[in-house]
Amino acid sequence: MTLSPSPTYAVQFQHISKSFPSAQHARPVLDQINGNIEQGSITTLVGPSGSGKSTLLSLCNLLLTPDSGQLYIQGKEIQTWSITKLRRKVGIVFQDAPMVQGTALYNLQIAQRLHGIDIGDPSTLIEQVGLSAHVLHQQVQDLSGGQKQRLALARTLANQPQILLLDEITSALDPSSVREVEQLLLDIQRTSGITLIWVTHQMEQAQRVGQQTWFLMNGQLLEQRPTADFFAHPQTEEAQRFIKGELQ
Repeated sequence: MTLSPSPTYAVQFQHISKSFPSAQHARPVLDQINGNIEQGSITTLVGPSGSGKSTLLSLCNLLLTPDSGQLYIQGKEIQTWSITKLRRKVGIVFQDAPMVQGTALYNLQIAQRLHGIDIGDPSTLIEQVGLSAHVLHQQVQDLSGGQKQRLALARTLANQPQILLLDEITSALDPSSVREVEQLLLDIQRTSGITLIWVTHQMEQAQRVGQQTWFLMNGQLLEQRPTADFFAHPQTEEAQRFIKGELQ
């Protein structure tokens, strides 16, 4: 059943489909995706490689556009948003977040330069993501992978988004850094009420951080359930095999 657009939801997908061209024909990546994400919730997107998770995430701030269907951000059809307002509302952090050559402070101030946003005290913002203030004056090429990931998160948070899209952001980090970034995001979500949509290949991570879990395979949304229920009692054979590690 299709529900009417509602501002009580952070994101609503209605019959969303997306294809990419290939040598012979268009290759479907998402096929008739329907689902709602609650405001202030943490939803993890899981599934084998190539299942459409990152594509679904990229549609949420118009890095990609759907071929068909409607996508609503806080009750407003996504195509009616201005790109500037949408990307302030919906931030995204990638696994390999691109950095602008210069200092960490220069990168942090991008939101201020592009959108006129007052980011306040940069030291407060950088400390919010677990970095010390002296990092602000370091060149980004001298930062570790974990430091760059935290800087990318701080740079996105400078826009004061209400929805945060996370695409495999801890996959290149060591285990201790993974848990630190997870806890950081959970603390931010708890205090700010921000909505997190989190793509991960790490099943333990999905169980630790997710409130709801969506399972995608071959461009279809096969399950969308509370995280604990999904992992304890997967309903589809595909999900059962995926949780057992038989599908990658």
